[in-house]
Amino acid sequence: MSTSSSHSRLVRKLREALGDVICAALEDDDVVEIMLNPDGRLFVERLGEGIVRIGELQVGAAEIIIGSVAHALQTEADDERPIISGELPIGGHRFEGLLPPVVSAPSFTIRRRASRLIPLADYVSSGVMTRLQASLIRRAIQERLNIVVSGGTGSGKTTLANAVIAEIVQSAPSHRLLILEDTAEIQCAAENAVCLHTTDSTDMARLLKSTMRLRPDRIIVGEVRDGAALTLLKAWNTGHPGGITTIHANTAHSALRRLEQLTSEVSQQPMREVVSEAVDLVVSIERTATGRRVRDVMRVTGFDGATYETDHNSQIDEDSHAA
Repeated sequence: MSTSSSHSRLVRKLREALGDVICAALEDDDVVEIMLNPDGRLFVERLGEGIVRIGELQVGAAEIIIGSVAHALQTEADDERPIISGELPIGGHRFEGLLPPVVSAPSFTIRRRASRLIPLADYVSSGVMTRLQASLIRRAIQERLNIVVSGGTGSGKTTLANAVIAEIVQSAPSHRLLILEDTAEIQCAAENAVCLHTTDSTDMARLLKSTMRLRPDRIIVGEVRDGAALTLLKAWNTGHPGGITTIHANTAHSALRRLEQLTSEVSQQPMREVVSEAVDLVVSIERTATGRRVRDVMRVTGFDGATYETDHNSQIDEDSHAA
């Protein structure tokens, strides 16, 4: 059987197991995430609506879904390998599947890949960010500053990063962009762009080292989550400015602390000075009861030996906010 026919058969099997409700949610541009709990209850999160229950899924169907994704990833899902992470063969959406014994019954989440680009102007018109915040981001792009987009799970980091990348393409259409990701979520319309993806045998740090030989003008990393952060910071510091990445952190300041933690995974020396030299702007976005909001755009100007020197443009008083 050919590879293409085998893949088509796998996709058909997966669609049947997902069922009409989940397949419809995957086609809905407003859906952010689809979640199956171990008790069989199925939920979705839609933009501006929060999380709502949409039905149930049988254990057998859930097992087929997780097994099919594992097969597409050329691995197995069983008691010894109960966690499956990767891209859904349908649409390239981010998939995280769990099997017993780490859960009582099969469970998974599907983070739907953004299908539409939201321009920075729309962030302003909808009140997600202020005009001044958008102006600071555009100025950072023009000055080739390095930008970190931070936020919690489901805050809209990648969607905002895509908006910033669109501004980069518009501002510097001749620049060669190198895009590194674990799962394909970045949208880029640049004429000269190369997308690289991690595999089981090639991690982010290895991709970053290879990237340095591919003549990038700007280096974009979908998300930093391990010691590869140090390699990225060094790349930004050595002749490749104007990059962007995302990181899990609730505030702009905590994004810098998170970078310190990640670099400490591969270095015994404190890396605060490296962080302050490499990171120029932190854009912090959060999910609120009424939607998303850019809580802070923070300019990093240096490190005085004890604390980071920063300038803020916040929508709220950071000290009064409970993260």
